[in-house]
Amino acid sequence: MRLGPIIRQVSSGGVIFRKNDDSVEIALIAVKDGKVWCLPKGIINKGEEPDETAIREVSEETGLKGRVIEKLGEINYWYYLKEEEAKCRKTVHFYLLEYEGGDISKHDWEVDKAAWFQIDDALKIASHKNERDIIEKAREVLSSRFSVRSSETN
Repeated sequence: MRLGPIIRQVSSGGVIFRKNDDSVEIALIAVKDGKVWCLPKGIINKGEEPDETAIREVSEETGLKGRVIEKLGEINYWYYLKEEEAKCRKTVHFYLLEYEGGDISKHDWEVDKAAWFQIDDALKIASHKNERDIIEKAREVLSSRFSVRSSETN
């Protein structure tokens, strides 16, 4: 049995947040006909740094502008590229971004929908466990910065 090629992709994305009175909201995007909710992310362009990609991809996929606060971590996973008949090993670097402006209705064509969610709700809605882990890390960082309360304790 012949094994197909293995491709490596490196992407970057972000958890963009905004603070309201006593809560924090983050933006998620819906893809695959609105069935999959996830964090905005995309491939790092040649000559681009991972944090620059995070800012660009968040802007393109959500319509929102933000500034990097810190790196949250990275996730790794495998998937199959049908067109290339190849397995792909993907690494995605994630950054915490503070919302500075923009309009969530101005997301690009790759995204079915973009929306703000209370961070606890986003943890329930996000489709992929590895991205929920990144959102949880963002919640921990934001809790230490802003004394954000979990909705479970309200």
